[in-house]
Amino acid sequence: MLINFEDERPIFVQIAEGIEDAILAGAFLEESQIPSTTEISVSYKINPATALKGINLLVDSGILYKKRGVGMFVAPRATKKLIEKRRNLFYENYITRLIDEAKRLGIAQTEITAMIERGYRQ
Repeated sequence: MLINFEDERPIFVQIAEGIEDAILAGAFLEESQIPSTTEISVSYKINPATALKGINLLVDSGILYKKRGVGMFVAPRATKKLIEKRRNLFYENYITRLIDEAKRLGIAQTEITAMIERGYRQ
């Protein structure tokens, strides 16, 4: 996980996204423990409250859960939830913009499909 202090996104959001990325990459499996807020804050030289705020985003969305006195763990089905979330964001952030721009430029659906297929071949 990388924290970019020059990024416009808040650090706690970057922490949440970094943990999400690690879950999707298989670094943290479902039902496995993630590093503590103290470990995260020491590793990245940030305030523990900032680390906790990032983790709480994931708790609130059902990606992580707390075992009292033990730590934070990846929730069952977290990977599936994250994939669904990221697919929806992908559609909203890329596909709708792609289609809007294609319409402005008069690019037909078949042309877009051909461009995407070309991109996958490269």
